[in-house]
Amino acid sequence: MSEFPWNAASATGVGSHPGEDHVEALRMVFGELPDLPYLPELPARGVGADTVGRTASLLVDMPVEVQPSGWRFADRPGRDVRRARDHLARDLDALEEIAQGFEGRLKIQVCGPWTLAGAVELRYGDKTLADLGAVRDLADSLAEGLAVHLAAVRARVPGAEVILQLDEPGLPGVLAGTVPTASGFGRLPPVEPPVAAERLRAVLPAGTFTIVHCCAQDVPFEVLRNAGAGAISLDASLLRRRDEERIGEAIEAGTALFMGVVPGTDSRLADLGVTAKPAVELWRRLGFAPSRLAEQVVLTPSCGLAGASPAYARAALARCREAARVLSEDPEHTSR
Repeated sequence: MSEFPWNAASATGVGSHPGEDHVEALRMVFGELPDLPYLPELPARGVGADTVGRTASLLVDMPVEVQPSGWRFADRPGRDVRRARDHLARDLDALEEIAQGFEGRLKIQVCGPWTLAGAVELRYGDKTLADLGAVRDLADSLAEGLAVHLAAVRARVPGAEVILQLDEPGLPGVLAGTVPTASGFGRLPPVEPPVAAERLRAVLPAGTFTIVHCCAQDVPFEVLRNAGAGAISLDASLLRRRDEERIGEAIEAGTALFMGVVPGTDSRLADLGVTAKPAVELWRRLGFAPSRLAEQVVLTPSCGLAGASPAYARAALARCREAARVLSEDPEHTSR
């Protein structure tokens, strides 16, 4: 029996999908990824369907609105928040219908607090990230809103074990001090790793298996582990040999890896052995028992699929599902 809440040799997606048909996107996900489906996001639907607006609409007592520069905190909820909540409500209605009778693992995704703080502006115009007190308030509000959202998902799909993914592509820049100010003429100061881990920890809900997704270089493995993430999701094509010691430490500590091995935009798909090869070879180099590979590694596209065609999105998910089965085969065979 695996110690992780999914079957061995599983695959899933990162989150976003192309187009505006949320019902068809859900059908695709449940059809192609029956072992670990997820609630897809369709940013092409417009304001509030993007990951920042969608997540900001979950915040409690911190309303937002869209300005020419992007999302900004507001005095009261307006049409932009209503639009985001309407998108999410329709998605949950469709999920309840399509997942009727479903029993198994179900993944949902929201934007993480640091990436959100780097994207949403304060009322006076600077980014939330410029004020660590405001970041703390945002993280606490997000944690409260997430509890409500998780309860709503569980009520719609009572047979599901819900897994939460926080998207933190902006976290490496937060730690490195490369996030631009609202004016674009400066850079915000770097955040210390213990502070970054503390704010993430405050958002990750107890009793729910959590993944942190970071499809950027310099994934902060130690920060994510210290925050309590059960799994780290990354783009395998961006990994470098110097990352492997930190990856090995995370795996040894029991952290799972969600490895992006299929391009997120239309391209020619490699055969199954080549698709699975980054995971198989990494595992072999690190010297872990082959029997753990299919349990501790889940295959995904490299990032979201919003920039892909619908046909490619379907093919990419199918290729991840098929390649994941290779992980449970003889690693010597699959690496040739």
